[in-house]
Amino acid sequence: MKDPLLPPVSPWVERFSWAIPQGGRVLDLACGSGRHLHYLLALGYRVTGVDRDLARVGTLADHPNLDLIARDLEDGTPFALGSRRFDGVLVTNYLFRPLLPGLVAAVAPGGALLYETFAVGNERFGRPRNPDFLLRPGELIEAVQSALRILAYEDLVVSEPRPGAVQRIVARREEED
Repeated sequence: MKDPLLPPVSPWVERFSWAIPQGGRVLDLACGSGRHLHYLLALGYRVTGVDRDLARVGTLADHPNLDLIARDLEDGTPFALGSRRFDGVLVTNYLFRPLLPGLVAAVAPGGALLYETFAVGNERFGRPRNPDFLLRPGELIEAVQSALRILAYEDLVVSEPRPGAVQRIVARREEED
């Protein structure tokens, strides 16, 4: 059941969650308040949520299909997933470029990456304005195209949930032979 106090699930995530193999394991990086944790758990996924502050996840932390990792992803220590692979890797409203190669590598064969965050041009709408947190044109495509097949991509200005410039991608790793 959706928590009415949480922000709404990203329409991009709702639209493309089908790309994640049913019942698989999903990484929700920078999971914040847990809006996508709730959504993915309700769909039957096993979820690993990573964030610097997990206090906002609340009672969801006790869910049997949820693993939580408290981690500052930008503190200078490498965030290594090692050999861990996920059927889905989800990132929304977060960008720390050094993590991109590891996130792409963490997508298991047959799995999908769903990524959506702010892009250059967002500075005219509000935060974030810092170019370190804004994707350059085509940057998500460049980050995934050598390893994943792009299923959908957008680079546009949106009006909901608030005006902003975003890039978003859904990409799948092909099954191994």
